[in-house]
Amino acid sequence: MADTGDSKKEEADYKRLHSFPLIRHTDMPEEMRVETMELCVTACEKFASNNESAAKMIKEAMDKKFGSSWHVVIGEGFGFEVTHEVKNLLYMFFGGSLAVCVWKCS
Repeated sequence: MADTGDSKKEEADYKRLHSFPLIRHTDMPEEMRVETMELCVTACEKFASNNESAAKMIKEAMDKKFGSSWHVVIGEGFGFEVTHEVKNLLYMFFGGSLAVCVWKCS
């Protein structure tokens, strides 16, 4: 029983240490990148246990701010290969192993 408590404490410590956004790849202009990154962090914190709601929030905000055809994937342990418009892709990690991929294609 002590092992379960210790592992949950270690996981919480890991998530606290890695609570900053880590951008793996982006080709967005600086201003768009900062806004998108902040939006992703806000959505992931607000919907910590529901990735689908977080993705929906990000997509709707991006559609409203930067025009339609934005796509969002949030999760752990996935790979991707997407076709996107130039200067409209952001791939980042947040909270340790949670990945967020945001891109626009029309």
